[in-house]
Amino acid sequence: MEELDASEGSAGAADITFDEAGVPTIKLSGEIDMSNVDSLRRLIEPVVARAPERVIFDLASLTFMDSSGIALLLQVSAKTRTVRVREPSPLVRRMIDATGLADVLVVDS
Repeated sequence: MEELDASEGSAGAADITFDEAGVPTIKLSGEIDMSNVDSLRRLIEPVVARAPERVIFDLASLTFMDSSGIALLLQVSAKTRTVRVREPSPLVRRMIDATGLADVLVVDS
């Protein structure tokens, strides 16, 4: 698991795995915000560069994500056919619904 640390003290982690079909699952945990989203982007860019048909984000262990995290998910969705979001927190789910992104970011609860 790659740890992301920011000078302000917020931290997040990303663990990337692939299933037998080569579909990546990116498990995010901790906090993702504007202080560490660039580090996270650098971690997942090689995965997205492989042009997978689908990318799964597992957010069950994510405690906080601001709009920069949502923007990251949208950037990934622009480079792949489907982005699935598993177990988002109620806050993240409300952000997806309120911004009308439920058609772009498919949520699996």
